[in-house]
Amino acid sequence: MLVRAGAATAAAAITTTLPGLRRLWQGGGSGAAACFPLSRALLDVQGAEAAVFLQGLLTNDVTRLVAEGAPPAGGGTTAALPRALYAHALNVQGRCLYDVILYRLHESPEEEPHILLECDSSVLDTLQKHLKLYKIRRKVNITPCLDLSLWAVVPREGAGDIASSLTQCADQALILTPDPRTEVMGWRLITKKGANLSEIIPGSHIGDIEDYHRHRYKQGIPEGVKDLPPGVALPLESNLAYMNGVSFTKGCYIGQELTARTHHVGVIRKRLLPVKFSAPLPKDSIPEGTEILTQSGKSAGKFRAGRGELGIALLRLANANESLSLNLAGDKVKLTASIPEWWPKNSGK
Repeated sequence: MLVRAGAATAAAAITTTLPGLRRLWQGGGSGAAACFPLSRALLDVQGAEAAVFLQGLLTNDVTRLVAEGAPPAGGGTTAALPRALYAHALNVQGRCLYDVILYRLHESPEEEPHILLECDSSVLDTLQKHLKLYKIRRKVNITPCLDLSLWAVVPREGAGDIASSLTQCADQALILTPDPRTEVMGWRLITKKGANLSEIIPGSHIGDIEDYHRHRYKQGIPEGVKDLPPGVALPLESNLAYMNGVSFTKGCYIGQELTARTHHVGVIRKRLLPVKFSAPLPKDSIPEGTEILTQSGKSAGKFRAGRGELGIALLRLANANESLSLNLAGDKVKLTASIPEWWPKNSGK
């Protein structure tokens, strides 16, 4: 049986992060927050060696989920036991296979590790096989969580302080925690299937999933296999470090060599950036990998995915401020790229 996250822990996390989030959501609906049902899946990873097992497969420092006082991703001062971590599973060439969010269900370092692993629903089976391939004799159980629902919760702009309603009902959610990637993505909520969202988050409304995707594309947040093609996407070009998803101080893991070398001695010349087209495009009208050109016809990068007039593309930073376009059915479609406000201001790469 799954262990419910403590209300006090979830409530504290919500209250401390809310002020920076209130102004983010601009979608429709009358509620103070929009709850989006995600087409993502969950794997239950439980056992005495669960964290050590995942530590060798993922980019982030999973031991932070089981050891209080461990340093956060990238090093620095010690941090309290987090409720959620973002990470990638890489192949041996250092390219992304799966983007995941880990959720801690156990309450203290003394308890047996119990972790939920969020992934794109289309790769649930392949991720489970990937994990079991490396399990060998470790004391770990890996099972799909088909009885759970996953939600993104984003406050609406001008909603005011909704911390009180979230705090009062946090104990009704299995997991209710700030999205570990960046505060602009609000919270992640995990409930039993069929749960009443209006009881868990009073004043909220169920949003259109298309609005959720538009929101994250506007912020330049990749999610799933369309945005991060397995075996193609590189983690640092995909802004993994900016989204708190990699530790450069942990031990070895699959794909570490290229990632560490790029971070320490290389310059990242291409990154995933949010792009906006001059007009809304028909759904799925741009093939993945379509080349984006500068005004002079030079390649600036490649389109990844999008919704309407918004999307993300892997672009050379040197061309990000130029006039860009791509060819669609013989027509030149103009687009502009932007640097997300949530990116670290002191980034040197």
